Amino acid sequence: MAWGYLMIAAVFEIAFALGTNATKGFTRLWPSVFTLLAAAGGIFTLSLALRTLDVGVGYTVWTGIGSIGTVVLGALIYKEKITVPKLISFAAIIAGAITLRIAAGA
Repeated sequence: MAWGYLMIAAVFEIAFALGTNATKGFTRLWPSVFTLLAAAGGIFTLSLALRTLDVGVGYTVWTGIGSIGTVVLGALIYKEKITVPKLISFAAIIAGAITLRIAAGA
């Protein structure tokens, strides 16, 4: 169940990051409310995952998935460029997350 909570936390993390851009420096009310709720949801579900997972594993996977999801959706929503160095970095993050999950005995 911890990995399920961690995946939910990662979705909240992505929503938080994308929402932060939409707030325009927290000057827009509803995007700001959405962003704060996403941050709270992410931290809450991360804390549930960390009941079982090592904090180093849980936090690293959470931020890794959040980073990749944010870059991919940022490209789709905000038309940000995905370059070859970014793709290489994504591969390294994914490999690290998989290795951590294996090392955690999942």
